[in-house]
Amino acid sequence: MALIRVTSPHVHKPAGTSEVMRLVILATLPGICAMTFFFGWGTLINLVLACSLALLFEALCVKARKRPVSFYLKDYSALVTAVLLALSLPPFAPWWLIAVAVFVAIVIAKQLYGGMGQNPFNPAMIAYALVLISFPIEMTRWTAPFVMQAGDGWQVLSFPDTLHVIFGGWQATADAFTSATPLDEMRHRAGMTTTEVWRDSPVLANIGAWHAVSAAYLMGGIFLLYKKIFTWHTPASLLLSLGVISLLFFAISPDNYASPIFQLTVGATVFGAFFIATDPVSAATSNIGKIWYGAGIGLLIFVIRTWGNYPDAVAFSVLIMNLAAPFIDQYTQPRTYGHKSANRGMKE
Repeated sequence: MALIRVTSPHVHKPAGTSEVMRLVILATLPGICAMTFFFGWGTLINLVLACSLALLFEALCVKARKRPVSFYLKDYSALVTAVLLALSLPPFAPWWLIAVAVFVAIVIAKQLYGGMGQNPFNPAMIAYALVLISFPIEMTRWTAPFVMQAGDGWQVLSFPDTLHVIFGGWQATADAFTSATPLDEMRHRAGMTTTEVWRDSPVLANIGAWHAVSAAYLMGGIFLLYKKIFTWHTPASLLLSLGVISLLFFAISPDNYASPIFQLTVGATVFGAFFIATDPVSAATSNIGKIWYGAGIGLLIFVIRTWGNYPDAVAFSVLIMNLAAPFIDQYTQPRTYGHKSANRGMKE
């Protein structure tokens, strides 16, 4: 009798760190393309500068620790941190601000804690929060999307002019091509109702650029879910909690609060849900813990956006929940096979 020949083994090898990091970078490509299309060359310049500096700082730190440099650079973790940080910064951010942010992310928030896998907080968000607090003017001036400048056809700031703004000077050229973000407009509305802000603001009248960018990052997030880089628990609970709390307040007072669609599709909500909150090192690890972790981030985003001093609160929300992640894991441990109940909480 002929036997059926089946290739073994049946247990597949899990993806290594470098492969996971490459997939994360690949998943950001739709968002990078959308941001470059709507906001100009600054996004690509930020990426090149941030990635170059991240590799340099990583190599210097690893060399100082007397570790093999090539081994640690090949895991692509420094590149992922640089990419996520560069995409969070404004396209017209000056070069020195990018250098400061990358230094903080790689040297202080990552290497001083022992390198990859040892950092308690998300390195990219630590750096973003620091430069946001330290340099508020540079961090709140976003390039106006092309669709907002369509009076005489689309106006695109050329590549050389963008280089001049980033490396040469800020004020002279950037003012004509920068504007507030929709979250800025909604946060600083000078006593106007939500309807009045939507009616009078040219930024909100052309909000499609931010919707398109969020849709692009959603595509990348779905790709990572398909590749099983992370589970659905954190992004789904984050988006659901933000949507529910914003719907509740919008239903109570639509003149004073933004709609759930606005909260979910404008700013860094989708980007943060799929690329920032899912960091495996600084986030909660159990499935139940991930749900609580994501829900906490969504709730904090709404609270800080609505009553805080900063319009987009993803970085601060993630960092606060990074602090709570060990506590969440302690009380959401799954039941170990062979035991009747889970070993949760603090034991004497």
